Amino acid sequence: MAPKLLFFFSLLQYCTIIVLAQGPAAAPAPPGPTNVTKILEKAGQFTIFIRLMKATQEDVTLNGQLNNTNNGVTIIAPSDTAFQNLQSGTLNSINDQEKSELVQFHVIPSYLTSSQFQTVSNPLTTQAGSGDRFQLNVTTTGNSVNITTGLTNTSISGTVYTDGQLAIYQVDKVLQPIDIFTPKPPSPVPAPETQKKKKAKATEGPAATKDSNGAERFVVSNNVVVLFGVGIFTAILSL
Repeated sequence: MAPKLLFFFSLLQYCTIIVLAQGPAAAPAPPGPTNVTKILEKAGQFTIFIRLMKATQEDVTLNGQLNNTNNGVTIIAPSDTAFQNLQSGTLNSINDQEKSELVQFHVIPSYLTSSQFQTVSNPLTTQAGSGDRFQLNVTTTGNSVNITTGLTNTSISGTVYTDGQLAIYQVDKVLQPIDIFTPKPPSPVPAPETQKKKKAKATEGPAATKDSNGAERFVVSNNVVVLFGVGIFTAILSL
């Protein structure tokens, strides 16, 4: 065999060995689990909303829903400017349960594209509920999506994130539900007692009455002592 041909076969054999040793190409690593707060952190300008989500542990609920089910979620995320425009002390005036409901009010338990806002039925159901307690209504004009709560009127100012299961849209006002931020009526004053309780007679002295003969009777608790007096004499009977 010619030297050149021999070299060619040797080289071919060597390359085959190298290819077989490498094996199949590794598959790309799967993407990490969805993390709502990390998405918002990357987007920026949502520091207060992130802090509120973590304080109420609503971020844990959302991440669990997104990673363990096929259910979609839409978040209407208020920017830091939105919170800063609230009246001073607004968040401090509500309790922990109401803070959880406030976060839930910004979460719609279904995935909505911007165009799907044109076909939704009002009022929208949120994680906090719907109807009289939590009214969230949407109207659209062209590409503009307007949101009203009865106390807040704002529009979606931009799309933060969307992946087919999770959609996050920015608003520049906090969505304030009527149920939380409308002053509650004062509690009704309990009705006055129709009858005053009688004082216990244990502390009272014995009550004196007269029998038909003019003699005085003294009743002390459950014991009866009868004293008979006729004129100035007292008859004492003894055995």
